[in-house]
Amino acid sequence: MPPYADRANAQSIATTLPRRQFFHLLASCAILPAAPRVARAQSYPSRSVRMIVGFAAGSTSDILARLIGQWLSVQFGQQFVVENRPGAGGNVGAETMVNAPGDGYTLLLVPPAVAANPTLYEHLSFDFIRDSTPVGGVVRVPNVVEVNPSVPVKTIPALIAYAKANPGKLSFASAGIGTASHLAGQLFNTMTGANLQHVPYRGDGPAMADLIAGQVQIGFATMTASIAYIRADRLRPLAVCTIKRSEALPDIPTVAEFVPGFEASSWFGVAAPKRTPADIVERLNRDAR
Repeated sequence: MPPYADRANAQSIATTLPRRQFFHLLASCAILPAAPRVARAQSYPSRSVRMIVGFAAGSTSDILARLIGQWLSVQFGQQFVVENRPGAGGNVGAETMVNAPGDGYTLLLVPPAVAANPTLYEHLSFDFIRDSTPVGGVVRVPNVVEVNPSVPVKTIPALIAYAKANPGKLSFASAGIGTASHLAGQLFNTMTGANLQHVPYRGDGPAMADLIAGQVQIGFATMTASIAYIRADRLRPLAVCTIKRSEALPDIPTVAEFVPGFEASSWFGVAAPKRTPADIVERLNRDAR
């Protein structure tokens, strides 16, 4: 119906109804469509919600998902259960989420790898941006350059010199291809010529285990995955990868103090499948923040 017809109808109604009653009617029409959404948001969730993690237990994504899930369980009065779906740099978990019903009962702890994966995997069966609904950002954490205590270096310049003196003999662990720890290590190689060999794992947990055991010598893991081992003297931190020093490790320098312009940190968020109702997304956003 043309706009002028809508205006004519409205004017006709206005002439047959008292002015106040007419505006009450308009207000009621505006409110009615929102009423089912409000009721749905208030009743959500009526059962447990699963939060998919695309990496193994003990990874940064896993740790964050369990912390967030615990908080949301208290806020919503229903269990938010972490489900680990490791593989393909987080793609297995992401695909599980995007293929789930858009009803608010499946979420994904979103890692940085989702931004890199479209350029690393040619035949993905999904488009993360197209097939998901963003719920909100959660946290940004520094990555840390750390070594097994057996490696005879204590500074970034010493690491670079040692790597160049032993070309191809040092390896660095990552949580998987395309993850922030992988990209940080490759950036370090590019900017320093260190030529560290990449060894991908299925999450920070397995990567940390082999780094501590000496199967690999170097890591670029997140502070979340590393801090307990650093404080227990099981890993030696050389530098944080953010531009500014971290309050958690105030005496540890940044990589940029020795390699100008170097910066690497990890961001995480929460996403839901496409077509998840906006009122549910809004409530999740509010409580997750």
